[in-house]
Amino acid sequence: MSIRIYIPGDSTALALGADDVAAAIAAEAACRGIDIDIVRNGTRGLLWLEPLVEVGTADGRIGFGPVDAADVPALFDAGFHLGDSKHTLALGLVEQIPYLARQSRLTFARAGITDPLSLADYEAHDGYKGLRNALAMEPAAIVAAVTASGLRGRGGAAFPTGIKWNTVLKAAGVQKYIVCNADEGDSGTFADRIVMEGDPFMLIEGMTIAGLAVGANKGYIYVRSEYPHAIANLNHAIDSAVQAGYLGTDVLGSGRAFELEVRKGAGAYICGEETALLESIEGKRGVVRAKPPLPALSGLFGLPTVINNVLSLAAVPLILDKGAAYYQDYGMGRSRGTLPVQLAGNIKHGGLIELAFGVTLRDILFDYGGGSASGRSIKAVQVGGPLGAYLPESQWDTPLDYEAFASLWAVLGHGGIVVHDDSADMAKLARYAMEFCAVESCGKCTPCRIGSTRGVEVIDKIREGSERPKQVILLRELCDTMLHGSLCAMGGMTPYPVLSALNHFPQDFGQVCADQRAA
Repeated sequence: MSIRIYIPGDSTALALGADDVAAAIAAEAACRGIDIDIVRNGTRGLLWLEPLVEVGTADGRIGFGPVDAADVPALFDAGFHLGDSKHTLALGLVEQIPYLARQSRLTFARAGITDPLSLADYEAHDGYKGLRNALAMEPAAIVAAVTASGLRGRGGAAFPTGIKWNTVLKAAGVQKYIVCNADEGDSGTFADRIVMEGDPFMLIEGMTIAGLAVGANKGYIYVRSEYPHAIANLNHAIDSAVQAGYLGTDVLGSGRAFELEVRKGAGAYICGEETALLESIEGKRGVVRAKPPLPALSGLFGLPTVINNVLSLAAVPLILDKGAAYYQDYGMGRSRGTLPVQLAGNIKHGGLIELAFGVTLRDILFDYGGGSASGRSIKAVQVGGPLGAYLPESQWDTPLDYEAFASLWAVLGHGGIVVHDDSADMAKLARYAMEFCAVESCGKCTPCRIGSTRGVEVIDKIREGSERPKQVILLRELCDTMLHGSLCAMGGMTPYPVLSALNHFPQDFGQVCADQRAA
């Protein structure tokens, strides 16, 4: 019987040499006459340990990492292929690694465990149970289950998914669409990529259930061009699902149709905004649309459209499989279920963590992240992407909860956390936020297009010490205009990192800022 060895084939592992490691293990095993079976799984999210090689044993998978191709001969000498844990890279049973063992894995239950391209593997791990249940339900009952679960959009607005679906269900239209926003452009975020590369059938199943729920027979997954491996895996999975009858004109013989197509974006950050995304799918320039009308009523090609991001749709199969109450039992307040947190920046143990809402930033930074990678004190944490607020140490005990963060004038967004140590210049980071907006703005509205450009100039004057008191007042007024006058969140949220940096770290802008705050 061959020994099964798991080597991730996701983007992170590939960038760190996983293909070379797989080739070295195969070659070494052949030289030694050892019968092995290499499975290219997805990542478990322990990115600081990649490439993480796992060996299947009767007791579970034994992990070794991070493994380099040069380590392979010594690993075989130590008997790693037999599950021997004496090598210095040995990690023991992967499931028992504290970083992983303390998580609440719902959406990422299969991540790193299955072969992402194997439909049989997906089915063997509870895949498509949710769809089978949904096929036995009326559309309104599916929507009711998603509503009762408390699932909210895992993007910026955190809008209740069930309410959005119900609007599309009741909307009149000769055609309806399901659109997945997989344009994961926020800095420090990679959860969508891990889903698409490591468990693509889950996203396909979630979108199919959404189609059944609202009466849509066509779906699009809009993926950023920087994700070639995700695009390849999705297309492979879609082909497999069609051949097995999970997609097509007659889903599992139900008489109901749902077809799915991947659309590749051109790398514009603004296309993460739902209406600009629709414009891009339609073959137009990615420019934000004015609302109303809402996309739920007049979306893709002017027809009723459900737009959800990857993590929202990926949560749906579990809800239809285990029930709304099962999912709703996780979390706190109006934030139900789990949030996939992505740890990046100056952090020792970067990676993906899935936890129920309610955990604090401090717990994440130190219990999971292990503190800063530099060993210096952590100064600021940006949550929610490049337009998220910078949180100082005094706010790290706030639970991860949509309403709790809103009370701090902050956002959870997509769950991305970027860490900065005490060497960070917060004025420089505030300037970057304005510069980012200026570069990525679609240019449709004046507050965003012009405000961001003027913002860069004003912050430069503050940093140079040129009439600081007047410039700080001007910056605050400019942020107020962008916040309340921009057409979408691109310009409307740029003030979040700018003002949070200004308010919480005034010393980085010059003492005048601290004096103004005190006054």
